[in-house]
Amino acid sequence: MEKLLGWTVEEQASIEPGKPHLEERDGILALHFGTSSIQSEMSLDDPDELVIPYTTDVMAFLLFNPAPENIAMIGLGGGSLAKYCYRHLPQADITVVEIDPEVIALRNEFAIPADDARFRVSQGDGADFVASEAGYFDVLIADGYDADGLPAPLSSQQFYDDCFSALTEDGILAANLWFGHPRYDQCLDRLRTSFDDRVIVITADDNLNRIAFALKSDQFPPSAATIRHHANLLASHTLNFQAKANKLIRALSEITV
Repeated sequence: MEKLLGWTVEEQASIEPGKPHLEERDGILALHFGTSSIQSEMSLDDPDELVIPYTTDVMAFLLFNPAPENIAMIGLGGGSLAKYCYRHLPQADITVVEIDPEVIALRNEFAIPADDARFRVSQGDGADFVASEAGYFDVLIADGYDADGLPAPLSSQQFYDDCFSALTEDGILAANLWFGHPRYDQCLDRLRTSFDDRVIVITADDNLNRIAFALKSDQFPPSAATIRHHANLLASHTLNFQAKANKLIRALSEITV
């Protein structure tokens, strides 16, 4: 969830709550679920650009592993993260799981790539998906929100336990958490329980979201030198990974192991 749309009362009344809805303004296509909270945004001039600030912070998972081979995402939205990974990580096999078929039906509007040998969008329950996997994914991205916020099945202790099990030995979970959500602290506590306190939290550039990186490896915390080295490896990306590295290193400095 993200910043709010500036709707009039009349505009709000004309939209069916809970249903995916598109709004185009000032060259930006926005996805929402009948509320004023934005789920995803896309620049019509540059469909692959990461427009919403928190998405750029989610991509900081590459500072732990700059070349993941298997990525799974829970929640499609407008496909911002899926498109970025598809375009910039050609070595990666990417699976996106989205529970709402009406969201998947909008993939062409958001210029989401068609399924191919290394990219697929599947309709299904994200909690069931991670429960069915074991030790396969290098990266899991948990970004599944609906009209009511973060669904309980995607923030339960069992869900985070299953995420841990679905990762490889050096795997990373990147979880987007809305700071204003009433279960925010509970979600963090559950993450720390599942990952034995190997969790790093950064504040997204929008100051509304927190991105929690949970690491399966017991080689924790990673060194600042390693993170900076990985940022250098990512210099060809359109994102400023040096700035993300600085943010991550500051967060690491606050961790007591």
